[in-house]
Amino acid sequence: MSSYGTSGCLQQPLMAIQVTIFPNVGISIGVAFCHVAADGKTLAHFMKSWASVHSSQGDLTCLNNSVPNFNWDLIKDPLGLASLFMKNKCEYGDLSSIPIHKFRITSDIKRSQVDLLKDWVKRKCMEENGSEPTRMSTFVVTCAYMWACLIKLQESGTQHLLLGDSNELSHFLFAADCRDRLKLPTTYFGNCIVLRFATAKKSELTGQNGILVAARAIGKEVMELDKGPLKGAEASSSKRKEIFKTGHHVIIATASPKLGVFNVDFGWGRPRKTELATIGLLGSLSMFSIAENRDEEGGVEFGLALAPDELDSFNAVFNGGLLKLL
Repeated sequence: MSSYGTSGCLQQPLMAIQVTIFPNVGISIGVAFCHVAADGKTLAHFMKSWASVHSSQGDLTCLNNSVPNFNWDLIKDPLGLASLFMKNKCEYGDLSSIPIHKFRITSDIKRSQVDLLKDWVKRKCMEENGSEPTRMSTFVVTCAYMWACLIKLQESGTQHLLLGDSNELSHFLFAADCRDRLKLPTTYFGNCIVLRFATAKKSELTGQNGILVAARAIGKEVMELDKGPLKGAEASSSKRKEIFKTGHHVIIATASPKLGVFNVDFGWGRPRKTELATIGLLGSLSMFSIAENRDEEGGVEFGLALAPDELDSFNAVFNGGLLKLL
């Protein structure tokens, strides 16, 4: 439980783990951790190390090639960004505020469909600009597809009445790992991510080329990262705070296919399912998780929490959009 110390600072446990046994069926491992201490890649590293030690029956030599690096001095901060981030930090709800009357679903995009998305975006770029897009990763095109799908759902029916003018902006928030870009060891232990906002008009996202619009916006932010992960960090920190404070429309993507969550093997085989508990915290159609596809390399899977009356509409938009790519 969180509490306030004598200094007035909020104190939180670094990690909590709960193992639930289902007799003759299997087990479920639930993990909660503090993002001040670690990011998703660090947690994935911890889980894989724990699983490796267990599957090797306690032989610690299995960790020789993946020992965590705790040298936080490797990150240089000449601009004093640490104090700025603390000043502009955002407060998020805890697990106790997560809606429970939701259906958790997993939607897959197969490798062949990822290729179709990439080909579609490339073709549209050639038709409009005579050149291919400069950034066309699996993450970019699949997140672009989900962004466009969720906006279409929000702008339909009663959601449209609540959200108002479709010409207003929609912001897409995602976290990017900075280890490679800051030339840090891949086993660097800590929080080493930056948050990026891609922005587009809702009216364009709901149009025929909505996926292209979303892919360009996300791809542009990824390219900016390559110029320097901390470039413009002062402005982005203030921008993030302002967007959340003023209630601007935001869709958030959490996790990443690169985390390899299905490679956590305690000796019993790959996990049957992984879920992010905080999905649904900001509303049904405002947050989703993304991971690698469990059964097929090159594919992805999305996790969402939807209200019962949203299931059919979501499936129609999501699956119908993929069929149109054929």
